[in-house]
Amino acid sequence: MSSHGPDPIRVAVHLDDSPTLDLVLVRHGQQTPPVPGGTVREQRDPPLTELGLRQKEAVAGVLAPEPVDAVYCSNLQRAHQTGIAIAGRHGLEPTVLEDLREIELGRDRPSDTPLPELLGEAAWTDAKAAFQAGRRWDDFPFCEPSADFRGRIVNAIDSIRAAHPAGRVVVACHAGVINALVAAELGIDADFWFMPAHCSVQRLRARPGRMVVQSTNETAHLTGELQTY
Repeated sequence: MSSHGPDPIRVAVHLDDSPTLDLVLVRHGQQTPPVPGGTVREQRDPPLTELGLRQKEAVAGVLAPEPVDAVYCSNLQRAHQTGIAIAGRHGLEPTVLEDLREIELGRDRPSDTPLPELLGEAAWTDAKAAFQAGRRWDDFPFCEPSADFRGRIVNAIDSIRAAHPAGRVVVACHAGVINALVAAELGIDADFWFMPAHCSVQRLRARPGRMVVQSTNETAHLTGELQTY
């Protein structure tokens, strides 16, 4: 085949007769900012803002006409709230899958002291600069390792694919989760290589043994102030 012709692997993915699962990843709505001096739970698990509540209704509305067989979400309330809104348009309840939670910065720190305070201003600044340069979670001390995080997300999605070999499933999750899965499918080394908007839509098509990325950062339903990052 000419180098200018269609990729035979991509053609095979779309043209064979095996069952197809349309996987729709939705980032949660805008969350409330960290509370100074707040508890670990308040830092890790903030609820949606008023704008985030409007964003989740917008994405629920744009997905409402599509047939949806199941909705999954992480156990963090910003994703759970988003999943409830989407599932409700289809007469469903979201299934909570804890392994879909966001990357755990500071997971292994020796105390509940926030990372910037624990490390000190200079070390925290250096860690952020290293992350900006390499886009790897391993640049942050005491963080859930990059490989562990990506493996956790891929395994979670594999469990969803096993339960739903065909149809359409929506997953309400997090920016880091979306980055991890799409990067794994595209062979990208960076852990955080693009910024999906709040309540943006990403689409993947899965068949046994393979998956292709169809779109990222669909935001046409997020007009005006509804589009935030």
